[in-house]
Amino acid sequence: MGNKEKASEELLLEEEVIGLNEIVLYNDDVNTFDHVIETLIHACDHTSEQAEQCSLIVHYKGKCTVKTGKYDDLKPRCTILLEAGLSAEIV
Repeated sequence: MGNKEKASEELLLEEEVIGLNEIVLYNDDVNTFDHVIETLIHACDHTSEQAEQCSLIVHYKGKCTVKTGKYDDLKPRCTILLEAGLSAEIV
């Protein structure tokens, strides 16, 4: 097993122990890049660079994890994304 695989496996184990969730943002044909970027900065405390990168990943890959944390922290953040018209869920 390579170092990269071992690190990924350790991260997965760590997430299971801590019980972290993720907000996944999905692509749509409605929202502009600017709107998505501004909303990620506001809702997820992203820097403008993080928000721009996430918006590009969502556009080209169809989805992107935009925030990881405890459910109680993610719930209001996801609500802000949904109220802004974005397609997101906590997994």
